[in-house]
Amino acid sequence: MVQRLLIGTRKGTFIAERGATGYRLRLAGHAGVCANYVAANPHDGSLWAALGFGHWGAKLSTSRDGGQTWKDAPSQIKYPEGARYLSPPDPGQEGEGESRFTMRPATLLKLWVIGFGAPGRIYVGTIPGGLFVSDDGGERFELNRPLWDHESRGGNLFDGDGSGKTHWFGTPASEGGEFAAGIHSIDVDPRDPDRVRVGISTAGVLESRDGGKTWHGRNKGLTNDYLPEQQAEWGHDAHFIQCCPGQPDHVWQQNHCGVFYSSDGTATWKKVSQPEQGVHFGFPIVPHDEDGRTAWVVPGVSDQQRMTIGGGLFVARTRDGGQSWQALREGLPQENAYDVVYRHALALSGDELAFGSTTGNLYVSSNGGERWQAIAQNLPPIYSVRFG
Repeated sequence: MVQRLLIGTRKGTFIAERGATGYRLRLAGHAGVCANYVAANPHDGSLWAALGFGHWGAKLSTSRDGGQTWKDAPSQIKYPEGARYLSPPDPGQEGEGESRFTMRPATLLKLWVIGFGAPGRIYVGTIPGGLFVSDDGGERFELNRPLWDHESRGGNLFDGDGSGKTHWFGTPASEGGEFAAGIHSIDVDPRDPDRVRVGISTAGVLESRDGGKTWHGRNKGLTNDYLPEQQAEWGHDAHFIQCCPGQPDHVWQQNHCGVFYSSDGTATWKKVSQPEQGVHFGFPIVPHDEDGRTAWVVPGVSDQQRMTIGGGLFVARTRDGGQSWQALREGLPQENAYDVVYRHALALSGDELAFGSTTGNLYVSSNGGERWQAIAQNLPPIYSVRFG
């Protein structure tokens, strides 16, 4: 069976297919366009790309022939008339009291992630924090109002001013750098497609067990180093969340403030960082397909120093639920390497791992990270890597 990598970059969508002689890479579409996220729908094999055209806005693109040709999705993401959100001040401009929040009309700032639920169901996470859902394979998308109107972000702002206060703060990851909350993770329980978790920057994790009709915070045990109340219910800067497909109650999170692990379906989290081993800050995380206690991260220094630790690139792996970590370096550069790996740019399929960096390097391992091989080193900045 051909192993295929779908790669979203700053300047297009690439596909790498592995044959008898190794991987062969090609520019598959969207030349010169920012492909924030590219993934395959496991139910029908269609490919989906979340594109950002800068000044011209965002667009969904899809392919039904393995990436040979692409076309605009039948329905594009658009906020409904009357959608508003409360915006906190930009960093450094904080004030006192509820008056510091500003009501803004909702316009699409970025398509950040795509998820797939039951057959026919497609999710799209956006900045400024809207979750859009299609139940007809992408023919029509609607804003999930229960999440948009959640009390944690001020309540129903379509029909009034709500509570006047939001716990959803901002991320500068939008196309123009504007601060607004964003949904970057959509994690569907493989046992129950009505159980969905989303990761939000910056708010934390919310879960629905009824297909999106109601949502509840799942942030117990998370700590936030830069909040006055470090264990507050809201305001946590999740970077990425994902459950183990074979043991879905085991869920992993790379967070701005460390690595967190849950073995009870996110009822509680436990911090499992090992800063002395370099495992603390980073963006991506991926659990094993079957063993919920095994996961991989690609560590970095900090948000202020987005680079490798000590100039050497490594992937860290745990096999005991984060009690200990092993640095996997063979085949990766250990001098003058300053790669940054974003939240969607680390992927796993069986024993095969792959990740891409903002310096255009794409690495693969066929043995769980024990040895790595570069299969591309001159790509545009890589934003997402997915098997499919």
